[in-house]
Amino acid sequence: MDARKEIGQRIARARRRRGLSQVVLAGLIGRSESWLSQVERGQRPMDSHTVISALAEILGLPVDELTATKTDTMTQYRAASAIRQAMMGYDGLASLIDPRHVEGSLESLAWLRHEVRRVNRLYQATNYDDVGRRLPGLIVATELGSRHAPVKHRRAYQTLRSLTYHCTTTTLRRVGEAELGWMAADRSLAAAEEAERPLLVAVSAYRLGYVFVRLREPDRALQVVLRAADALNRSSRRVDPRPLSLLGALHLVAVTAAAARYDQAAVRTFLERARQTAELIGEERNDFWTAFGPANVTIHEISAAVEAGDARQAIRKSEALNTDDLATRLVGRRAQVHLDLARAYAVQRKDAAAVNMLLEAERLSPELVRYGSRPRDLLTQLLKREHRASTPQLRGLATRAGIA
Repeated sequence: MDARKEIGQRIARARRRRGLSQVVLAGLIGRSESWLSQVERGQRPMDSHTVISALAEILGLPVDELTATKTDTMTQYRAASAIRQAMMGYDGLASLIDPRHVEGSLESLAWLRHEVRRVNRLYQATNYDDVGRRLPGLIVATELGSRHAPVKHRRAYQTLRSLTYHCTTTTLRRVGEAELGWMAADRSLAAAEEAERPLLVAVSAYRLGYVFVRLREPDRALQVVLRAADALNRSSRRVDPRPLSLLGALHLVAVTAAAARYDQAAVRTFLERARQTAELIGEERNDFWTAFGPANVTIHEISAAVEAGDARQAIRKSEALNTDDLATRLVGRRAQVHLDLARAYAVQRKDAAAVNMLLEAERLSPELVRYGSRPRDLLTQLLKREHRASTPQLRGLATRAGIA
């Protein structure tokens, strides 16, 4: 069967399973009913990355099932196996049953604090491979400490356990291991409860929200983060910038979740709440490694515009953004802007500009381009309509990302 017809039939079957008419689905992706009808009959190709991504999200299909040639669009994160094994170890469990039974030796709180800071800095610098090499040992150490340490130190170890799983969650989400990231986020929440640290519970909700979006559960993400934001808003003191920063960060997760639902009214509402909080704080902060501030509000506004297929708005907003306001180590946030702009230019079929943005993102963060599903999906689309004279660097970029 012709590949175009096969893709069209795949879309039609998935649409019917979800009870959507052609009119409704076409409206959700910003196209006409006639256009969608032609696609489903195999009479018209899909050459917009944004439309393909939107269809994949709405229909619950992998992106590669909506492209003419299936491609392995994920580079395997080798550290995921070691992280999974560390999480499955349940070190120190025996001591909960028999306190006389000692399993291994405890790492000092000072060393663990140092390691937690190190892995989070590595994460924000997008050194995901380095993070992956350190996380398994840190997971084992904090699990053991939280179960076997003297009672007077137990809360401190649980705090570090929660912080360790925060970093584990966000790293796994970035490298395409969202299911395992969900498990890590759940453990971070349990540890925050044991430590009796309400702000850590809010951070766990923040991490969970992003994982749920990646798992294509935006409604659940909104439920989690808005409950946390409401509780934080009621309990926090306005003189303390830390809970305010977390409140703003939670609203940015809500922006991402609303964008995944193609709910533009909600996107505008949550962006405004986040912007008001950022203006109240008046500076870029990085409490619990959440990196919230005015610049990050704009970054999320750009991402939301790209999700909505509004390339012009995304590009216009980027012109007013000064990433120099961000801390030097926030490499991932800077690279994200270039990745979003690459998608925006691709929508406009300005492929040379899209490739230039991807090259700049790669210069800042090779691992974000290599492990991220969206830059790899975009590279796949650009290769399908490659014009070597205008994009001579595309094939080398794709090769380094493990695609071509």
